[in-house]
Amino acid sequence: MKNFLKILLGVIIAAAVVFTFIFLWNKSKEKPIEYETVNPEIRTISKKIILNGSVEPRDEVLIKPQVSGIITEIYKKPGEEVRKGEIIAKVKVVPDISQLNSAESSLNLAEINMEQMIKEYERTSRLFEAGVLSKETYESTYTSYLKAIEELNNAKENIQIIKEGMSESTAQYSNTQIKSTISGMILDVPVKVGNSVIQTNTFNDGTTIATVADMTDLIFNGKVDETDVGKIAVGNNVNLIIGAMQNTNCPAVLEYISPKSTVSNGATTFEIKAAVTNTDSLFIRSGYSANGEIITTSKDSVLTVPESVVDFSDDSFFVYVKSGSDTDTKYTKTPIEIGISDGLYIEILSGVTKDDIIRGKQKTK
Repeated sequence: MKNFLKILLGVIIAAAVVFTFIFLWNKSKEKPIEYETVNPEIRTISKKIILNGSVEPRDEVLIKPQVSGIITEIYKKPGEEVRKGEIIAKVKVVPDISQLNSAESSLNLAEINMEQMIKEYERTSRLFEAGVLSKETYESTYTSYLKAIEELNNAKENIQIIKEGMSESTAQYSNTQIKSTISGMILDVPVKVGNSVIQTNTFNDGTTIATVADMTDLIFNGKVDETDVGKIAVGNNVNLIIGAMQNTNCPAVLEYISPKSTVSNGATTFEIKAAVTNTDSLFIRSGYSANGEIITTSKDSVLTVPESVVDFSDDSFFVYVKSGSDTDTKYTKTPIEIGISDGLYIEILSGVTKDDIIRGKQKTK
């Protein structure tokens, strides 16, 4: 029995040694590297210049008051359409005390003068009818009487204008009614009822009552790098991709390239502007960020491969073409000639055919 146990223990130890040896030997063997493969494909390939910028109205007009005062009514809200001459808000004039005192004094003097001229005119009329005064003296007095009436009316209107910003005769030209100077959409109304506003004058831009723009006339404001500015020209078609509208594409036409560069964060760029076309079916909000694409070179139906499979070595280009059997896979380094690239795919001029199988990136487990 003891001999049997000794033999069994020896067999177990021998088996463990053999299993360990086989396991370590298999583990030390170098496993073959597996690669993904790709086939050359026929496709249209384009070389593009990418522009970064935003879509904005061509002209944004700031509506400002011509009188200082307090906002009493606001008739329009942002997003509403407005016609030229339509009232946006109303301002109540806060009279200047010194101007008001001066106007009241002028009114008092005009009333005193008017009372005197009435008496003088009546006296002159009686003497003229009695044949005592000449017609020339009568007409001179009558003219002075008419001037006194005009001065009195002017003094009264002046007080109305100072107090209310308008008079009965100038109501249609009132500056207290803030009207839109163009037709378009109201983008912003930065004031509220009760806010004080300042009129536009030589020393002050004035308070903005509203911002109005024609949202059917939009432009793309962007930047182009100095390395690409020589590849574009006014009149180029631009494809705008508006990210906020689920990557909506919108056509535009390049209409301006700045002759002067700007430097920002060490990069030299030039300002560009492109007129947005065919916006009838889209509602594009002012300030949407967008990317513009200008195609500089395009080739249709050419042989291409992913740029990631091409090996760039100095001025030469290579791909690894599959050769051998399925059980003994080999890849042959093959020189190729390339054409244009769009950053993802590259054109193959010669070196491989559509039927070749090309090594891609290494498979990961």
